Amino acid sequence: MLIRRGHLSVLEHASATFRVKGVSRALTHQLVRHRLASYSQRSQRYVKEDGLAYVTPPAIAANTEVLDVFRKALEEARGAYDKLLEAGVAPEDARFVLPNATATEVVVTANFREWRHIIALRGHAAAQWEIRQLAIAILKELKKKAPATFADLEINEAEQTITQVEEKGGGNYS
Repeated sequence: MLIRRGHLSVLEHASATFRVKGVSRALTHQLVRHRLASYSQRSQRYVKEDGLAYVTPPAIAANTEVLDVFRKALEEARGAYDKLLEAGVAPEDARFVLPNATATEVVVTANFREWRHIIALRGHAAAQWEIRQLAIAILKELKKKAPATFADLEINEAEQTITQVEEKGGGNYS
């Protein structure tokens, strides 16, 4: 009822925290733009990137010719990073050669009103594929824990998108 009537400030009193692992730094660059959330991200300044894991976009993974170019670029970056460390360059400076594909982890906390905003924006068809996947995964968890608060946000599994459906009687969803 509160959501349908547009009384969303009440949702600011409940929050959820997620630990997100194995996502790209490209994703976290998008996620941290949501300023009403709190973040703790794995540091490349103090933590050496041993083993360097990467996220491969599906469009690249689906094309073997392009995938080879992608992998070679990642190996060059990994090699440059290792050589910089071996030369005594601090990890905080050596990290500058690492690509956005580098896998990371982040802990993010937001109130329910902000989660609704993040999910609606990042679950939209125009959003980047990786952050859309994250929005869908987070929405699935939030629907389990607070179903009434997220009932109007629906996942289209076929299109991998999220839409907001208006309940009978209309309402202001701002």
